[in-house]
Amino acid sequence: MRAAKAKSAERGESLKALLTRAVEAEVGLHAKSGPAKKRVTFPMFGDPNGPKVNVTSDSLAEVELDEEMDRYYRSFPELDPRKLHKKTGNSR
Repeated sequence: MRAAKAKSAERGESLKALLTRAVEAEVGLHAKSGPAKKRVTFPMFGDPNGPKVNVTSDSLAEVELDEEMDRYYRSFPELDPRKLHKKTGNSR
């Protein structure tokens, strides 16, 4: 899941958009290109020999919340608790 999140961040899109595009490509629903010509082999990213990831609605919601919080803290870095800890040197 982290690899998917990193890939979506590299492309400047949400994880939901990346996963939606991947599913559309697999199922052949992409309106611009018509039906898929070639089958996609999963996983489309990450290490095929690596650990399997169980994607649930809860895990997707958590990732979306993380992305929203990252965007929020980029807009208001002075409120980011991760940076406040680094500045003060306190640990929880």
